[in-house]
Amino acid sequence: MARRSSSSSLVLLVAATAAAALLAVAAAVPPTCERIECPAYEVVDSANGFEIRRYTDAMWVSTAPIEDISFVAATRTGFLQLFKYIQGKNAYNETIEMTAPVLTDVSPSDGPFCASSFVVSFYVPAKNQADPPPAEGLHVRRWAGDRYAAVRRFGGFVADADVGEQAARLDASLQGTRWAAAVNEGRREDPKTSYTVAQYNSPFEFSGRVNEIWMLFDGAKAGSDVN
Repeated sequence: MARRSSSSSLVLLVAATAAAALLAVAAAVPPTCERIECPAYEVVDSANGFEIRRYTDAMWVSTAPIEDISFVAATRTGFLQLFKYIQGKNAYNETIEMTAPVLTDVSPSDGPFCASSFVVSFYVPAKNQADPPPAEGLHVRRWAGDRYAAVRRFGGFVADADVGEQAARLDASLQGTRWAAAVNEGRREDPKTSYTVAQYNSPFEFSGRVNEIWMLFDGAKAGSDVN
């Protein structure tokens, strides 16, 4: 009898340890953010295939919409504009530290041979947020107050075929959860952005790459128990 009880306790311990490990992996900060500045966030929920984050007062410098049939090409175009900006091509001739992630807001086209619309953004470091340098063709936007994101993480170099597939997987993982309605409403309220791709690594990093799909929404609409 004691042996059977010990076995049951061991099974429960292993299950609890595995669950804790899965939660830790889901909430792990991307390794890049240990080296360079990233926007701070809090994980408020996590489940199979997604986590829910709360961001506060993040600031971004963004391109104008880029029309292209390729996510990869559009992101490269926007990245080069923004990289020149942080290298000093701005009104203050000021060099700005590189940050992560590089965001690409995606507004998909109606067909495979039509151009989609993309907006690429860099996070503005905290020390520059009081007076971010203006620049022609770029604009600064601030997430005032809390902004919530449903997030799915995936690896490798992002290809054009990946973004729609990963967004669909995130959407499917949210269905039937208390977050689904708020995320769907957030996408209806901002029809210009269906989802956002976050990339954390330099193009010269070939292993351990971290990418994410974000769907932004108003956490208050998910219920009063968001904490």
